[in-house]
Amino acid sequence: MDLKSTYPFWPIKNGLPATYPFLKEDVTCDVVILGAGITGTLVADELSKRGLGVVLLDRRDVGQGSTAATTGLLQYEIDVPLCDLIELVGKETAERAYRLCLDSISQLETLAAECKGEVAGFDRKTSIYVASRKRHVQELEREQAARYAAGIPSEFLTGDELQDRYGLNFPVALVNQTAAVCDAFGMTHGLLQNCLQRGAKVFDRTDAVRIRQRQDKVEVTTDRGPTVFARHIIFATGYESQNQLRKPVAKLKSTYAFVSQPLEEMPGWNEKWLLWESARPYLYLRTTQDRRVLLGGEDDPFRDPARRDRSIPRKTQKLLKRVSELFPKMPLEPEYAWAGTFGETKDGLPYIGASPDRPWAWFALGFGGNGITFSAVAAKILADLIVGDDCPDAELFRFDR
Repeated sequence: MDLKSTYPFWPIKNGLPATYPFLKEDVTCDVVILGAGITGTLVADELSKRGLGVVLLDRRDVGQGSTAATTGLLQYEIDVPLCDLIELVGKETAERAYRLCLDSISQLETLAAECKGEVAGFDRKTSIYVASRKRHVQELEREQAARYAAGIPSEFLTGDELQDRYGLNFPVALVNQTAAVCDAFGMTHGLLQNCLQRGAKVFDRTDAVRIRQRQDKVEVTTDRGPTVFARHIIFATGYESQNQLRKPVAKLKSTYAFVSQPLEEMPGWNEKWLLWESARPYLYLRTTQDRRVLLGGEDDPFRDPARRDRSIPRKTQKLLKRVSELFPKMPLEPEYAWAGTFGETKDGLPYIGASPDRPWAWFALGFGGNGITFSAVAAKILADLIVGDDCPDAELFRFDR
């Protein structure tokens, strides 16, 4: 599946940070991971730190799937508000899921600091979640009450308070100081260098064409001929992993984004903000380290890559019009525009662990707008399960929930 359009911003910005060979001979390891994007990399990082021998395979170049298209927003909020998630899965599960996402922000900050240089592009932000319309005020009031009861950091601001503090004109907003942004493409390459130093092996342009389970082993035969022999296999291929399941667990959607030219001034905007709105699909807005405005939204059902990509010019203009309404003095000119594919689950939560369809395999499926934070959660859970440690959090994200 084509998960992104041709020219997202991050690979252009970063160039080719590193090169990796294709698999030329048979190799044996503890764990083979299919997918060398940010998800597979976070899992490999955790497993290699625990002393396991890891091999990563990717049919593309490293990081050139969904990782290249992500806008790199890191938030504890998932696509389903906490108050609604409580109704779907229960108070204990919902609050724990939010708490894990909250904790993952600090975990990702630590991992970003472990990368050489500033390739991860990690930067703490103030999250401003605004009510797009007056009729959404009650929804944000309910959400604030749920967060307060759970001990999740969040502040409710009236329209006047929002205007006084941030100069923004919306009915109300929820604000917290625990959000961040990153360059997922750069972070992937940075963390993989650390994995390689621990003995992990990374092979791109190597497709897994046959996967067989034999007693307590897994054999992965590649398109170039060589085979990987492992004790465990992890599918970290995002939305493509649904091909391994009898029934899809997520609905695919297309999302659109553009990044502006670098700006000397940003009237009405503060670079420490991360803004998103209550409308669905929502608009989200951040800045990059080189003072570009990056925004996305205009999600619609995914049908095929060609149709998605034909929509990029039209969607870019709609995004530009929307952000120009919010910040009329900001001189925005789109420099790079692209589209990507993502999935939504029935409850907004990821699927992590073994599937009834393939009980001998592990999955790290961080669907939704919180794919990176969910992937950080998956890395810890899967490592615990593989080494045999107790992991009660695995119950939250099991396939048969």
